[in-house]
Amino acid sequence: MPLLQVEHVTKRYGNLTAVDDVSFSAEPGRIFGLLGPNGAGKTSIIRMITYIMVPDTGQISLGGQPVGPETQPRMGYLPEERGLYKKLKVGEQLVYFARLKGMSGSAAERAVRHWLARFDAADWYGKKVETLSKGMQQKVQFIVTIVHGPELVILDEPFSGLDPINAELLQEVIAELRNAGRTVLFASHRMEQVEQICDDICLIAEGRVVLSGPLREVKRQFGSNTVTLVFDGPEGWLDALEAEGAVSVLSRTAGHVTARLLNATAPRRVLDAALAAVQEVYHFELHEPPMDEIFRMVVGGERTPAELGTT
Repeated sequence: MPLLQVEHVTKRYGNLTAVDDVSFSAEPGRIFGLLGPNGAGKTSIIRMITYIMVPDTGQISLGGQPVGPETQPRMGYLPEERGLYKKLKVGEQLVYFARLKGMSGSAAERAVRHWLARFDAADWYGKKVETLSKGMQQKVQFIVTIVHGPELVILDEPFSGLDPINAELLQEVIAELRNAGRTVLFASHRMEQVEQICDDICLIAEGRVVLSGPLREVKRQFGSNTVTLVFDGPEGWLDALEAEGAVSVLSRTAGHVTARLLNATAPRRVLDAALAAVQEVYHFELHEPPMDEIFRMVVGGERTPAELGTT
């Protein structure tokens, strides 16, 4: 049964309809990706879920209860625009926020020390926030979000500003939250991150839902019409295929290409063209299009798999 339900929600700001009849649900033990370009309405949806603002029409519920002041302690929200008290020490700040969410002083203290240790930051407890780097402050902000053990964890662009090592650590913790039965709502426009961590997605464009469902099922709708090659040698063969309309190159770096097959081009034709021109092919794979390509196709107006000519 879904923990979070958003039903026919609309939000207007004057003459602008920011959210237009949006519906989706998110289940415990799964990571739900709320996706869309900047200005699509993601932040407005999150603010209504967290009861920072209310919808003009429609209903949002958490565990069957309409969202309101009573449901806020059951959520943890990491906004895209971070905010910590710079002059406070890390430990006292984290305990303060945990107690605001209803924890006792002793429980808050234990939870804070647990999460600081989990983030390899136990020695930050007595440091002032202003002495920490941006990445370190981001870890503290994330702990603020989860320290009270919320049922629903809402993360708006959580990897922004993190180096690869800390991004990997954060991804591990998000997976742990999912495995512990939490519902995680992950808002982003970074499709490669979505593909790595999300179980379900809802793609928003211009305030409307244009694509939704389990990630694997969504990708299957678009068929296995994409090839990836890793090779050593010249790339003229690829230019020739693209010029004649056999493929559309999605990404291209030295010795690595991902391309979408066009006009019923057989995957073998691409492989044969490469084998005839390069010194070595190290990897060749036929697969579903990556999420960033699906994102471009759908948001760009190619609305359905049928219209895209997929199989």
